[in-house]
Amino acid sequence: MLSPSPSLASSLPRLRTARDDPRWPRLCAALARLRARRRHAVRIVDADCGAGSLLLRAVQHARTLGFTAIEARGIDGSPALIGRARAAASRTIDPAIGLDFTSADLILSLREEAEMPADIVLWRGPCDGPTERALWRAAAVLIAQPPVPHLRRAA
Repeated sequence: MLSPSPSLASSLPRLRTARDDPRWPRLCAALARLRARRRHAVRIVDADCGAGSLLLRAVQHARTLGFTAIEARGIDGSPALIGRARAAASRTIDPAIGLDFTSADLILSLREEAEMPADIVLWRGPCDGPTERALWRAAAVLIAQPPVPHLRRAA
């Protein structure tokens, strides 16, 4: 297994809390399933990412599992939190990891993601019908807390 990028590991001192997130075990299991299928690339979207700690920890974990191409996008409505996430991400120097944090409208961003659904989409909190549908359309696997019921995807 590969060890995490030293710059990434050193930039994440506060991310120990990401492992306390109730989504963490399911996220680790989803990444492990992808690697078991001999996948080398993974795309993860964290909708409502906050300061990005879970997504940053996820890319570090994906790298230790042996993923060689990791694309990650964090979306949040708070420019201040996105600024913090970008600052942490800027210390990541690993050509295998691409990080993008965006302050944007959630529904519009998820509609963009639905054009080429991510391997994993992370979500935290309750959601209304339009958000729920947008989450499922944007994800091959949705990891939510609390769990979001699976709706039939619209064509």
